[in-house]
Amino acid sequence: MNDFSPPDDETLLSGRADWIDAGAASRLTAHPLDGVDTEYPHAAGAVDGPDDVTPPRERHPVFYGCFDWHSAVHSHWSLVRALRLFPDHPDSDAIATGIDDRLTAGRVAGEVAWFEDRETFERPYGWAWLLALAAELDRWDDPRATDWGDALSPLEGRIRELVVDRFLTMDRPFRVGTHGNTAFALSLVLDYARTVGDDGLERRVVETALAFYRDDVDAPIGNEPLGWDFLSPALAEADLMRRVADSGPFADWFDEFLPDLDALPAPVSVADGEGGVALHLIGLNVSRAWALAGVADALPDGPRRETVRRAAVAHARRGVDEAFTDDYAGSHWLSSFVCYLLTRNEGGIGVRG
Repeated sequence: MNDFSPPDDETLLSGRADWIDAGAASRLTAHPLDGVDTEYPHAAGAVDGPDDVTPPRERHPVFYGCFDWHSAVHSHWSLVRALRLFPDHPDSDAIATGIDDRLTAGRVAGEVAWFEDRETFERPYGWAWLLALAAELDRWDDPRATDWGDALSPLEGRIRELVVDRFLTMDRPFRVGTHGNTAFALSLVLDYARTVGDDGLERRVVETALAFYRDDVDAPIGNEPLGWDFLSPALAEADLMRRVADSGPFADWFDEFLPDLDALPAPVSVADGEGGVALHLIGLNVSRAWALAGVADALPDGPRRETVRRAAVAHARRGVDEAFTDDYAGSHWLSSFVCYLLTRNEGGIGVRG
């Protein structure tokens, strides 16, 4: 794997961080550390008039970097997670100094103000990642995490309100492979609720997940990807349902949902020299890997579990090998996905009720 000591398959899928040395930990955070303070280029969104061209740093005093708001949020998540998991991280001082500068009460107030009259901005992907960041701060027993969590709490509260009022009230799921995907956002929100002990939110998410997905059968996974996807609609759904159901009921549901595991896709190839939005497909390999690994963990021993696990290994190796591109179209977000995959069993991901 690029800049990582190549582990065996068991280590690769373990979701544990103890095999990641200082050099690899530094590589894992290099792009997020650079990106969170990189204001341009930036996807500023629609321009409604001549007075609507506002620098990203003025729109988003905390999350102005990484090309777009959601990538800045989950890059902060990966940096905080790295500080928690790697106490001797070579770049810990630089990471902490940058977060200290950005996560202040005044700057967070500016982020909250942005959402006062923009109640669908970044729904649901950015909202879910913001709650994931809040959960990561909550689970880390460190004075810095306490200070940063206190600073973030007004935005956390506002996003939680929006999730309840403007996301969990949807009457149907969005089964797409990009930012609108409902299942992945529900997974992050559920992990948040269980981490911080928000029982009411947990119940709402579980009810929504069951209403949307409980009766699904014969997922058309062979049709994926449908475009420049970075999530698998079918596997994101399965990864959510293994959080919701006990192992026995989940295995029964999965048998109906994906009865023919021969239909599981191979890792997607990105052509040499292809960049830009095509780099979404590298993220697709990584996110398929974490979903497949989570599903395999939830299945009983047997041929189906081994088939899913082999697919997870193949996707993990391809995805991680290609993720550390210097093309900013990928570098501003792919390291966060690798962090999610490689540390998925270090707390906060796939949290059980």
